[in-house]
Amino acid sequence: MRNRWLPFAGLLLVLVSAGCGGPADQEPATEKSSAALPIVRSYEKSVAGVVEAAEAFLATLDADEKALTQLELTEADATLWSNKPCGSSCRPGIRFGDLDFQQLAAAKSVLKTALGTRPGAGYERVEEIMAADDHLGLLQVKGAISSARPPSGMPSPRALGGSPPSGMPSVGPGGAMPSGGPGGGSDTSYSSGNYFLAFLGAPGTIGAWEISFGGHNLAVHMSYKDGKVVGASPFFVGVEPATWTDAANIQHAPLQDMRTALISMLDGLTDIERGQAKLTKTYNNVLLGPGEDGEFPAKKEGLSAGALTAAQKKLILSAVEPWVAGADDATAAELMKTYALEIDKTYVGWTGATSLTNQGDYVRIDGPSVWVEFVTQNSEILKGQSQYQTVYRDRTRDYGGQFTF
Repeated sequence: MRNRWLPFAGLLLVLVSAGCGGPADQEPATEKSSAALPIVRSYEKSVAGVVEAAEAFLATLDADEKALTQLELTEADATLWSNKPCGSSCRPGIRFGDLDFQQLAAAKSVLKTALGTRPGAGYERVEEIMAADDHLGLLQVKGAISSARPPSGMPSPRALGGSPPSGMPSVGPGGAMPSGGPGGGSDTSYSSGNYFLAFLGAPGTIGAWEISFGGHNLAVHMSYKDGKVVGASPFFVGVEPATWTDAANIQHAPLQDMRTALISMLDGLTDIERGQAKLTKTYNNVLLGPGEDGEFPAKKEGLSAGALTAAQKKLILSAVEPWVAGADDATAAELMKTYALEIDKTYVGWTGATSLTNQGDYVRIDGPSVWVEFVTQNSEILKGQSQYQTVYRDRTRDYGGQFTF
């Protein structure tokens, strides 16, 4: 058993600071010195840099841990993902909560190198989604929510409202402590420790391989072949609740840019065009979520962008961009060029209301390649609040085009 970041006494101290009578800013105890704590870094922003980061992470693992992390690139493992908090039963890889500080920093360095740098997107969005799960974990610990998934571990100090140990890696928005940490709870509790990282195939600049990362409300797939990025989808990102305020009184809304871009796109249509774009069916969930690989509708529905103005087409592309920005910056730019060339054959559809505020408010962008869905749902956990579920796919580039569905 590897050393964990808090002894039992430290866990009790964090519980006190989280709302059992102690000061909210009390620093939890730690046995590690600040000089010994690693930081999350970004290697060179290239496939070679991603490979270097992956190899550095693998070097921190023992044989059993490597067996969990590095798997064959098979359709079964590539498509084994979910937006549900179902732990290792529905996704491959090694659990963040089972890593020590050095390993966790190395694992996050892979993601920071592989994903985009745009503020609020890419790696920062991943951190925010994990922080949302820590928020739910805190509410679970406080008894503020009931769940069929009781916590058998502890959320991170960030979730519990405490300060990070001195020298803790500082890579989140605003220099905050990264979401999660060793000992982040079981894979049946809400926690940033319950996210899983796998390499499908051997990381390298020859041959095909994939980064698979995800947990509750998140699934990231970056595909590589012969030293090139060949796919950045499926990318599922959701958040529950849609917004929240943390112990430092900072408000979080990790998908607000996506929602705003879609609202702007719909607002840019005339009343007649919005009527043409309205779908005949209603949707309470995304169509192409987990387990729905290749299940694109045979016929496009809604409003064709071909007859729209240049300004309206630009709004559609701007609405797509936040999802594509999850990939590394160079890949995102190339994908957006492709989607711009295909804009005249791209369709926009919506149902519910264009405010994207209430249950069943739904938007879809469906092009020759790109597919984006966004739906507002009532929170399953927090009564009276909303959650967002979204997915980005590419008809030819999902999983790097390795499989035929």
